[in-house]
Amino acid sequence: MRRRRFLQSASLATLFGVPGAAAVGKPRPLPPGSLFERDPEAWWGRIREEQFLLPRWRAFLNCGTLGVPPVPVIRAVAESLERGASLVDEAYPRWGYETLEEYRRELAHFFGCKAEELAFTHNATEAMNIVANGLDLRPGDEVLTTDQEHPGGLCCWLLKQARYGIVVRQVAVPVPPKSPEQLVDLLIGAIGPRTRVLSFSGITTTTGLVFPVREICRAARERGVLTVVDGAQMNGQLPVNLHELGCDFFAGSPHKWLFTPPGCGLLFVREQLLDGLWVNVATGQWDNKKLKAARFMQVGTNNRAVLEGFLAGVRFVKQLGPDRVYGRIHQLARRAREQARELPHAELLTPEDDRLYAGMVAFRLPEPIWRRTLQLSRRRGLWLWGGPHCRLSTHIHTRPSDLDTFFETLREVARG
Repeated sequence: MRRRRFLQSASLATLFGVPGAAAVGKPRPLPPGSLFERDPEAWWGRIREEQFLLPRWRAFLNCGTLGVPPVPVIRAVAESLERGASLVDEAYPRWGYETLEEYRRELAHFFGCKAEELAFTHNATEAMNIVANGLDLRPGDEVLTTDQEHPGGLCCWLLKQARYGIVVRQVAVPVPPKSPEQLVDLLIGAIGPRTRVLSFSGITTTTGLVFPVREICRAARERGVLTVVDGAQMNGQLPVNLHELGCDFFAGSPHKWLFTPPGCGLLFVREQLLDGLWVNVATGQWDNKKLKAARFMQVGTNNRAVLEGFLAGVRFVKQLGPDRVYGRIHQLARRAREQARELPHAELLTPEDDRLYAGMVAFRLPEPIWRRTLQLSRRRGLWLWGGPHCRLSTHIHTRPSDLDTFFETLREVARG
C-alpha cells in the first residue's frame, strides 16, 4: 500500500510538475504566537523554513512576476490531482462548465464583494481581455489609461482600437510622483467628453507604484466613466476590498502575491454591469444571464486542482493574519528602499511616501552595473527581475539577509 502511494506521488510529480501529497508531507503547524511576540524575526524565519520549499541558498526577490506557493498549497493541489485520478469523488475534477458556488462564496468574503460578481480566470491578462472585448464601445469612444501599464492590461484596448476604431489615450505618469493626490488629479483631470472607460493598474508592474484606487474610481463614477482596475499586483500585496475600492471591473493574478499556483486569475464585475458584458468564449450557458459572473467561467475543461490551490493560498494568508502579512511585506520593502537610497549611483523610482508603495521597490542603475549585477546575482542564488532597471519584490519568505546579499553584490560590482 505504501509502495503504491509512493508510486502515485512520483507519477504526479512527473506528469504535472508538482510533488505528490505524500512526497510533500503534511503541512507543519505555524510557530506559536508567543514566539512572534518575543522575536518576530525568528518567527518569520521559521515560516520560511517550515512552510516553503525554498532551499536556504535561494533568495527569491521576484514575486512581481510569479510568486512561490507554500507547502499547504502544493499539498492541496497534489491531493486534488490524486482524488481526480483515483475517481473517489463523484464530481468531475475540472472547472470550465461548473459555477463553483462554494468556492466563489469563500473568496467573495475575502475580497469584499458578492459571489455573483466573481469569476475564475487563468490570470489578470485574461480577465482584462474579457472586459475589453466584452464592452460595447463605438468608434471614437475613448479609453483613458496610463503610460505605465503592463502589456496584459494595455494591449486588449489597443486591439479594440485597431479592430473597432475606439481611441486609446495614455496619460504620462511622473516617476516618481509626489503624492496620491497628484495621481488623482492627473487621471481625473485627463477625462474628456469622449472618455467612456478609465483603465489603470492598482499597482504598476515596472515600479510597484500604488495608485489611490478608491479615490480615482469614486471621481470617475461621478463623471459617468467606467473604471477597470488591472489588479495583477494587488491581491496579497495589500488589502483588497472590492466594494470599498468602488471599481466597476477588477482583474487579479493571485499567483503573484497570494501564494496560489500558476494559472489562477480573478475577474470582478460590478453586479449592475454583468448583463451588459459579452463573453469572450462561448460554450453552453454562454447567454444564461442568471449565472451572473459564472457566465464568464463557461470556457471548457480546466484543472480544478489549481482552484483548490487558490483556496489554500487564501486560507494560508488568513491563518498567518492578513495584516501581519501585509505589514511584513512593506517592512522589508522599506528596508530595501533605505538601502537603495544610500547608493550613490542609484536613481530611486519608488516614492518616499509610504502610501505609494507596498512590497516592490525600483531604482535605476547605470546599464553596465545592472547587467553585471544580474549575472553575479544568478551565481549567488539571487532570483531577480531581469527588466531594464532593478525591481525588488519582498514577501514573507524574504530574509533580511537576502536583501543584504543583494546590495553587497551590487556594491561589489560598482567598485569594479
